[in-house]
Amino acid sequence: MLQSGNEGKAQLAAFGEFMLRLHSSDVKRFTQGSAYDAWYAGAEANVCVLLARLGIPVRFISRMPDNDIALAGVAQLKSHGVGTGHILYGGERLGLYFTEQGNGIRPTRVIYDRAGSSYASLEPGMIDWQSALDGVSYFHWSGIAAAVSQGAADTCREALARADERGIVISADFNYRTMLWKYGRHPREVMQDLLPYSRIAVADLDAANVYYGIETDREAGFEERFRQCSDALRQRLPRLEVLAMSFRKTRGIGHTYSGALLYEGAFYFSTSHELPFVTDQIGSGDAFTGGLLFGLMSGLGPREIIELATACGALKQSIVGDWAIINRQDVERYMQNGASSRIMR
Repeated sequence: MLQSGNEGKAQLAAFGEFMLRLHSSDVKRFTQGSAYDAWYAGAEANVCVLLARLGIPVRFISRMPDNDIALAGVAQLKSHGVGTGHILYGGERLGLYFTEQGNGIRPTRVIYDRAGSSYASLEPGMIDWQSALDGVSYFHWSGIAAAVSQGAADTCREALARADERGIVISADFNYRTMLWKYGRHPREVMQDLLPYSRIAVADLDAANVYYGIETDREAGFEERFRQCSDALRQRLPRLEVLAMSFRKTRGIGHTYSGALLYEGAFYFSTSHELPFVTDQIGSGDAFTGGLLFGLMSGLGPREIIELATACGALKQSIVGDWAIINRQDVERYMQNGASSRIMR
């Protein structure tokens, strides 16, 4: 199951845009804001940070400007153990996005400022994939990596083809963002060309509908809808071996969070976690994906994989910023004890 052309190695490479997130301080709206908190971000970088903190050797591949703002972010990646030796430097600017905190009454808002970024200016042939994929057994990307520009989508296609030639296990997060995809192509057209390489996928019901027109019974529960979507996706993605989704129900300021897994044709569902309060839910899907990949790369059984992935996604929601600043002990403690307000001393 999930063997690659680089047996005996657990090295993962991830490709996508590295960004700076500016978050309106003090729970203020954009129109009230006088200051912003800054965190580095990017779906694939978020996955890399968690995997590195859990002990998996990872490298992050991207293109960013050679300036102090970008280099400070690279230093932070390194501080968490992420390999950065295959980042390409060039272009003029780092992509930005701005966030305004929701509160259970109104939603969290996002404004992107990514046009013309170093990553968006990528073209095939710029990245040396021969070197970047050397020694890699898993390759991870997401729909966001292809949504920014035609050049970025073409570079994704190039990366996937090179990884596939080497027998590398390819993992994809569907990650549809309605506010991206501004370069004149429908996401369905692009993603249906890229996703068939995937042997592992993290999806959601909305993205499956956008990319493939898959409809599920909106009156059914999450577990049944997952089964329906899984059956439809397997018909469209013949290489797919593992599929996972996370689900959230909101109740006031509290949330219920759970996960679902398709593994070797069987379905597995996690414990449902009651989250009494959410500090920052951005990045929780990437933490879920990181936990899933950690479980697969570590040879865990499917029930343990989905419990661990869901625990990672739940824990991230207690942490500000995009990165899941947790370790294996944090995850194991949460899996054993659940949410806790105790003081550890």
